[in-house]
Amino acid sequence: MRCVIARFPFDLSKSGVLETMRGVKPEEIVGESVIIGRRAYPVKQVGQAITRQDRRDFSAGEVLRAMTKLGFTCRGLPQDTAPARSLDALQHASAMLGAPAAA
Repeated sequence: MRCVIARFPFDLSKSGVLETMRGVKPEEIVGESVIIGRRAYPVKQVGQAITRQDRRDFSAGEVLRAMTKLGFTCRGLPQDTAPARSLDALQHASAMLGAPAAA
């Protein structure tokens, strides 16, 4: 499949990505991820491995689109399941000043 990542065209295949990522240890996942084989890799790590470009040269979205088209399972940013507790103005000001929060 032909795709463009960081303004450069690449001919990627699922087997080629699997071969490239074979033996690569996954880094800690803090954002989007791609499941390749039985491992989950950060999107930027996969993009760097398959394009041989610096991670700053491409976006995670470009790699996610390419990996999805190739049939890999992609996961977005983790969602915070606990609802955020809203603070009133006094509690917010106290928290900003570093004072203990009022009960």
